[in-house]
Amino acid sequence: MARKNFSCSSTLFLVLLAVGSFFATYNLLTMAVHYKGANSLGLSNDPIVEMPDNMKRARGTKALFHVALTATDAPYSKWQCRIMYYWYKKTKDKAGSDMGKFTRILHSGEPDNLMEEIPTFVVDPLPSGLDRGYIVLNRPWAFVQWLERATIEEEYILMAEPDHIFVNPLPNLARGEFPAGYPFFYIKPADNEKIIRKYFPKENGPVTNVDPIGNSPVIIRKDLLEKIAPTWMNVSLRMKDDPETDKTFGWVLEMYAYAVASALHGVQHILHKDFMLQPPWDFETGKRFIIHYTYGCDYNMKGELTYGKIGEWRFDKRSHLRGPPPRNLPLPPPGVPESVVTLVKMVNEATANIPNWDTTE
Repeated sequence: MARKNFSCSSTLFLVLLAVGSFFATYNLLTMAVHYKGANSLGLSNDPIVEMPDNMKRARGTKALFHVALTATDAPYSKWQCRIMYYWYKKTKDKAGSDMGKFTRILHSGEPDNLMEEIPTFVVDPLPSGLDRGYIVLNRPWAFVQWLERATIEEEYILMAEPDHIFVNPLPNLARGEFPAGYPFFYIKPADNEKIIRKYFPKENGPVTNVDPIGNSPVIIRKDLLEKIAPTWMNVSLRMKDDPETDKTFGWVLEMYAYAVASALHGVQHILHKDFMLQPPWDFETGKRFIIHYTYGCDYNMKGELTYGKIGEWRFDKRSHLRGPPPRNLPLPPPGVPESVVTLVKMVNEATANIPNWDTTE
């Protein structure tokens, strides 16, 4: 692997890591209730909620983006990465795609058994114990190292996650200095202005300059991410070290940190609601590009959602923490939304075609 020498800034990051106190809370049920409410208000109908003027790319021009995701060497992460990479390969060269090369940024510090299957760049994890269970804080630190040390040919980067599946060919939705992001209903900078102002002072502008996004999915120009990533790392540390911020933002703290870091650099995102869908709350794949299967899908045999209660039929990635799901998962019962059916079919296709699937460790 190509590597550049560490810059002085890397040393500063290692020092800054020592001040962090890391703990995350995880409450998908609360989020899901709010998500259902947001959808009931029809907030997902408009595919683009903000677009700068005169930013349409000329017909026939392509601006490739590098697909990058951060991952661990745990079995839970590995099987998701294998499925994600399978669908990247299936989708990459289809009409409408601007995908370039692919990198799994492995923040275990050591190579693993997927190095030959998936293009991988190994970076260092946080010092032992510093994350205190908040493993996603490795994400900004991993990107900082990768951007410093790797050779990246594409001008743009898509920051993705292992539990993403490309359901349609993904074009470059970014436009020059305007990255493309997905608006998360639960990232609400304006509602948390008191806390946001600790990191984004009034002299930097209105709190509405902080976009309602996380770092993924985001398509961004490489030079912009090189500027934002160290700030993202530092803001994450500061937020985690502040009890009020940590308690309020919980497990989405790192997402807020990216949004704030971007705003501190004067970078605002084009917000695409069609960038991604999240079953079971989004019912149809339609023309959306990425399935994000973070939520569990629980149904009775009548096809009725039983969220918060284990269903007679279910698909939940957390049911497979210690190893991959089996091949040929049963399809959902009649009446279940198309998005859930498509998700399971795509998982089944990938697992049927990935060699040695049951040996993922």
